[in-house]
Amino acid sequence: MTGAKRKKKSMFWSKMHPPHYEDIKQWCRRRLPILEWAPHYNLKENLLPDTVSGIMLAVQQVTQGLAFAILSSVHPVFGLYGSLFPAIIYAIFGMGRHVATGTFALTSLISANAVERLVPQSSRNLTMQSNSSVLGLSDFEVQRIGVAAAVSFLGGVIQVAMFVLQLGSATFLLTEPVISAMTTGAATHVVTSQVKYLLGIKMPYISGPLGFFYIYAHVFENIKSVRLEALLLSLLSIVVLVLVKELNEQFKRKIKVVLPVDLVLIIAASFACYCTNMEDTYGLEVVGHIPKGIPPPRAPPMNILSAVVTEAFGVALVGYVASLALAQGSAKKFKYSVDDNQEVLAHGLSNVIPSFFFCIPSAAAMGRTAGLYSTGAKTQCVLASIIVVGLKGMLIQFRDLKKYWNVDKIDWGIWVSTYIFTICFAANVGLLFGVVCTIAIVIGRFPRAKTLSIKNMKEMEFKVKTETDDESLQQVKIISINNPLVFLNVKKFHMDLINIMQKENANNQPLDDISKCEQNTLLNSLSNGNCNEETAQSSSHDKSALILDCSGLTFFDYSGVAMLVEVYMDCKDQSVDVLLANCTASLIKAMKYYGNLDSEKPIFFESVSAAISNIYSNKNFNKLSDHSEV
Repeated sequence: MTGAKRKKKSMFWSKMHPPHYEDIKQWCRRRLPILEWAPHYNLKENLLPDTVSGIMLAVQQVTQGLAFAILSSVHPVFGLYGSLFPAIIYAIFGMGRHVATGTFALTSLISANAVERLVPQSSRNLTMQSNSSVLGLSDFEVQRIGVAAAVSFLGGVIQVAMFVLQLGSATFLLTEPVISAMTTGAATHVVTSQVKYLLGIKMPYISGPLGFFYIYAHVFENIKSVRLEALLLSLLSIVVLVLVKELNEQFKRKIKVVLPVDLVLIIAASFACYCTNMEDTYGLEVVGHIPKGIPPPRAPPMNILSAVVTEAFGVALVGYVASLALAQGSAKKFKYSVDDNQEVLAHGLSNVIPSFFFCIPSAAAMGRTAGLYSTGAKTQCVLASIIVVGLKGMLIQFRDLKKYWNVDKIDWGIWVSTYIFTICFAANVGLLFGVVCTIAIVIGRFPRAKTLSIKNMKEMEFKVKTETDDESLQQVKIISINNPLVFLNVKKFHMDLINIMQKENANNQPLDDISKCEQNTLLNSLSNGNCNEETAQSSSHDKSALILDCSGLTFFDYSGVAMLVEVYMDCKDQSVDVLLANCTASLIKAMKYYGNLDSEKPIFFESVSAAISNIYSNKNFNKLSDHSEV
């Protein structure tokens, strides 16, 4: 055997060596985040508040599970299972510490399309007489949950496949206007689906393209069929829910325990239902008997998977997008990081595994943080009121239109068109349209972008030092932005900014380790890459400044403005002054409106030299660093 062959063979076997213990340990921690935080859990400080929060969340999940099961066209008891198993799975695999996973209005509405199509109400009488072995329910109910479980299973498989293909990171294509418009449109669909319960009208299940308009056309045609009792009960429930929740929000700092208005309302409605016999006296639909216990696991019907592909893709995409937006929002607020690919794996397993326990599709719900839900629901019009009020957070996103109009009118147009496509067709169709439309517009704008010449910062540095009698300025970093700043490159811009900050730090820590810190990555860079509090505190005493030269920023979108404001706010929290030079009037207007920037110190300057002169006038700096580019 020649030397080259022996060398090639040794290299082959070196690549085939079995993984070390540390490699396995790191892999497990990366894929099982519970192994990362559970050993360091502080029982003394966190157990009591977490227990109280867990109890309140469990109360929410019970009533919300009943409501969303009805929304999914299955027996209410299956919503209780959907509130239990996904939460357990996500706690093991998920990274969002403030994400409440379980039944979700949007995924429930999507799965209802498959349930009503494959097991329609017309087949109810054919199977009502025979009972299955599942909790004594009829074969009709078992067939319906089988369809919903199949949607959950296939949707979870699609999400796991996205994880394997590393498509979780592709969510950078989903801009905030697109997500906002899609979720608002989907919430509008959910509210529309509850109109028949709010008004007490008997009407067939309507879905498909333009189904939103057909529902309201049917309501107006049968307006004389509205039951006054149901309408009054619905209006009373909505008013009470909204009023008490607003009071809880305003006085949450003064009161230690908020009033569980949902619990009180459900108990009152249940008592009234029992005393007045609403079902027979007034003809109102009630939930009825809820069986006890949990049935043994059973695999979803695999023979219908091909028939629910469309709904499964809708559940996978819409559920993941809405959930990831909540996870990223909480991570940004509480200063920790989430991995997009790990999140898609967590939600995929939260759909696949619970589907064997008769669970409907799950995701993280925005409305679950707005109120507390309880068990004991009886009347469906009260449950419909809870669903409507629970979607308040999504519905009030209409207010974002003013913000998008002032920041970027193109994003405003994308929001409106995405919303229209969502209500005319479906949430997944609106989501796809928004992504394609956004990419097409950005591609159309990029060819018009001009590369501007960069000023000779060395000469400017020499001039400033000469005028100040060689008095140096301390830690002023000048960074030039030479590309458009849009949703496609804002993450890369942030990472490039971090890398530039780290280049001049001799004791900086590797970039891969920074994500493990619970502080913002940019702030780690500004404080020499250390995550300990002592270093952060000591670095905050050393006044520093960052000048962003925006002469090469030819155009921007909402995501670009949001990133610039985020950089400014993060640096401000660490006593790092951020000054922007050569900004266009539209950029200044957008940043001031988005970030409500009314700082006492000026932050926008006509040129880099003007920004440096402003820094010198404060006499707080004594060193000027070299110019860098992004």
